[in-house]
Amino acid sequence: MMNVPLTVGSMLERAEKFFPKKEVISRTLSGVHRFTYKEIGSRTRKLAAALERLGVGRGDKVGTVAWNHHRHLECYFAAPGMGAVLHTINIRLSAEHIAYIINHSEDKVLLIDEDLVPLIERVQDQLKTVSAYIIMTDSDVLPSTTLDPVFSYEKLISESDGKFEFIKDLDENEPAGMCYTSATTGNPKGVVYSHRGLVLHSFALGLADTAAISEYDVCMPVVPMFHANAWGLPFAATWFGSTQVLPGPQFTPKLLAELISSEKVTLTAGVPTIWLGLLNELENGSYDTSSLRAILCGGSAAPRGIIKAFETKFGIPFLHAYGMTETTPIATISRLKSYQNDLDDEDMLDVRSKQGLLVPGLEMKVIGANGEVAWDGSEMGELLLRGPWIADEYYMDERSSDAFRDGWLYTGDVATVDEEGVVKLVDRTKDLIKSGGEWISSVDLENALMAHEGIFEASVIAVPHSQWQERPLACVVLKPAFQGKVSKDDLLEFLAPQFAKWWLPDDIVFMEEIPKTSVGKFLKRALREQLKDHLVNN
Repeated sequence: MMNVPLTVGSMLERAEKFFPKKEVISRTLSGVHRFTYKEIGSRTRKLAAALERLGVGRGDKVGTVAWNHHRHLECYFAAPGMGAVLHTINIRLSAEHIAYIINHSEDKVLLIDEDLVPLIERVQDQLKTVSAYIIMTDSDVLPSTTLDPVFSYEKLISESDGKFEFIKDLDENEPAGMCYTSATTGNPKGVVYSHRGLVLHSFALGLADTAAISEYDVCMPVVPMFHANAWGLPFAATWFGSTQVLPGPQFTPKLLAELISSEKVTLTAGVPTIWLGLLNELENGSYDTSSLRAILCGGSAAPRGIIKAFETKFGIPFLHAYGMTETTPIATISRLKSYQNDLDDEDMLDVRSKQGLLVPGLEMKVIGANGEVAWDGSEMGELLLRGPWIADEYYMDERSSDAFRDGWLYTGDVATVDEEGVVKLVDRTKDLIKSGGEWISSVDLENALMAHEGIFEASVIAVPHSQWQERPLACVVLKPAFQGKVSKDDLLEFLAPQFAKWWLPDDIVFMEEIPKTSVGKFLKRALREQLKDHLVNN
């Protein structure tokens, strides 16, 4: 067979050649813009030429501080296409962590959205390797800034050659991109993605039994492009010639609903908190969502109630998925097997609410106290993964030995596997609740609570207990219409038929908001700190 390297640049070249008329619809601070793949290709090549003029070479890191829009998409292909490495920076990290990852990755150039310039100005004195700042704005005039030297994105590409040739002699195992974990403890950990890994991951997203992305799709990644490459959707959608809708800065559930309706979005992706907000908007507004063939949901376990509401109320299929920054990220997707279409509605929902089957190309093991667990849907163990788009170490980080051993990624996620091979995440190893020597899944309790009609958000944590070691404590946010109308006893009565008595929370705390991580997951560390003495004091 021919030894032809798999490279990120070739993905854009295919879009330029075969889908030059297809569009990228991009929302920025000034409004909605439309570009064809022919135009995106030319602009991307101009950006690569501009970066080269600024001294970016093969292997150099190019950092982005940006929302989901066309310029960020151009960065996705310009840096890897010229042999550099795209480093998407999570703008929701603390200033301390942002400075750390820019220095740790040794970013040479930063491309920054106009409204995010103050974020970098706050840490500019700490940055050791950045030699140029490029501001991405629709305005002809750059905002006043202390960054130096600073350049205009549009001016740079206007002065560049749109026929810049991507490097052809790249080794497919060379780095193409990198992201850092969201750092719930310690400093963020860097994950480097190879050209080969990104291309194979994109192949996987196009499979009929995964996300089935194709040229026919209108794809709207709501998951940020600064978080695990927006789950690889910008790469796959570009390669396959899908129309892309990029929702830009500071979107709202209303804006997302309007974009779905006006642009006839067929596939969208994001974390459960995004879909909670959209569900509330759809229930209270009037929108045409008939174009949607699927919502792709990951980042944390989606409550069963959300899945049921989207599918029964609005007829929108809900694809539950699982992955991590370390897995590029798609590892499992929940789809019914052909012979499971005869299941009754509740049994079908049971399957769809799990994390699903392993994506072709990957391998897994689930390891418990006595070795690999039985595929019985009840025995728990830690999920281990390996495959061509799974990382094998963290970037220059001694913590690699904690997660990567014997050729496997130890995910830190506790799971069960049923007789069909379907994975269900039970918890993070650090979030399992050990009560009287027995394990309680915070995820199962959360999903059950979220099925209550009055609950908007729910998170369950372990709190210390003098007799039982730990006990579950539930934190809930009520929907506005149910404020003052739902009590602790109501919720415990709702949970009682679903769990053994010793699983039930010892208390339920009503909150206005549950703290979240930089990527929209519930921040249990903050809840545990806030409520560590709750049971003692009550």
